[in-house]
Amino acid sequence: MPVDQHGAVTERKSPIEQALDLFFYAPLGFVLNAQEVVPQLIEKGHQQVVMARMFGKFAIENEAPKQLAELQKRVQKVTEQFTARPAPAAPSSNGPVAPAGGGATQTSAPVESSPAHGPGAAQLAITDYDSLSASQVVPRLEGLADAELAAVREYEAAHRGRKTILNKIAQLQG
Repeated sequence: MPVDQHGAVTERKSPIEQALDLFFYAPLGFVLNAQEVVPQLIEKGHQQVVMARMFGKFAIENEAPKQLAELQKRVQKVTEQFTARPAPAAPSSNGPVAPAGGGATQTSAPVESSPAHGPGAAQLAITDYDSLSASQVVPRLEGLADAELAAVREYEAAHRGRKTILNKIAQLQG
């Protein structure tokens, strides 16, 4: 059974009585008490806006940078996974060449690597290795197998000798 504001048990109101309460008595009470009720409603609305601003500011200043950093880590891991894998061997235009006479195939000499990539850079598990800075290479090392790490270590030691990369490889192999 329904209970009124004073704790007394009341009978259920009929739909007509409920409609009268909602559409007649409530608006009438509001109009008659507007001078008291409106300032209270304004104050409550103001407090809610202040709280919403405070929560929004907290989220932007504290949580957003954390979420952005986490997102950047995830993107970097995905990027590393795609860039650390060796590219599938594509058919080369320098591959076997059939002589015009229709005899046995003849293979042309392998093409030297360009000076920008140095000899052997194309065989490394990290694509465009010579064009990357040490800070770009180091995170990509973590996804490599031991043999791939050894190849990068040999190449780096023979060419640029960047300590950051060599130390990271030693750490991963140790």
